[in-house]
Amino acid sequence: MKCLKPVLPGNVLLISDGAIAYRRFAAQAGITHEAVNVSAGIRARGAIHIQNVNSWHSRFKSWLVRFRGVASRYLINYSGWQRLLDARRLTTPAHLLCAAAQLG
Repeated sequence: MKCLKPVLPGNVLLISDGAIAYRRFAAQAGITHEAVNVSAGIRARGAIHIQNVNSWHSRFKSWLVRFRGVASRYLINYSGWQRLLDARRLTTPAHLLCAAAQLG
């Protein structure tokens, strides 16, 4: 809570599977929380869905395995790389090098 609250915008929307930990966190942080009843087979309710989050998290974990562990202080950097890779804009070695040079 201490780490997340300062970086969350006031209008953030937390979408989760409804686990109690998410409800409590949202209440304590003062943010809006929408739960999707995954246990009932519901994965979406209009624009409220968790498929994108679950998909991204799965790809991110698979990508991180190659590094054999990362320091949590650098997770934002790894997350940035994953977003760049997902955008499929880095199609050549030159693109990768340019992106790496700009991260510093």
